Amino acid sequence: MSYDLENLSLDELKALQKDVGNAIAHFEKRKKTEALAAAKQAAEKHGFSLDQLLGGKGAAKSAPKYANPADPSQTWTGRGRQPQWVKDAMAAGRSLDDMLI
Repeated sequence: MSYDLENLSLDELKALQKDVGNAIAHFEKRKKTEALAAAKQAAEKHGFSLDQLLGGKGAAKSAPKYANPADPSQTWTGRGRQPQWVKDAMAAGRSLDDMLI
């Protein structure tokens, strides 16, 4: 399919641009849907749901293990990167044991 862009009016070019944008968005949405279906099928083939593999609603959550002594609403499970408040407390001479819940 070929277009003679030189002979199109500005309105026709803008309409074509809009149509192309819509076609690209539709294409990407369709491909994402296909990829998601394939990923779900692969996960189920191995005995998992996709949510379990991606940490979604089927994954087990860890309970908080540590709390910020200065603000107990800030907690950390002890997994992953240390929050800044943990680093600050340790730099001030506290140990992780001091922050156990």
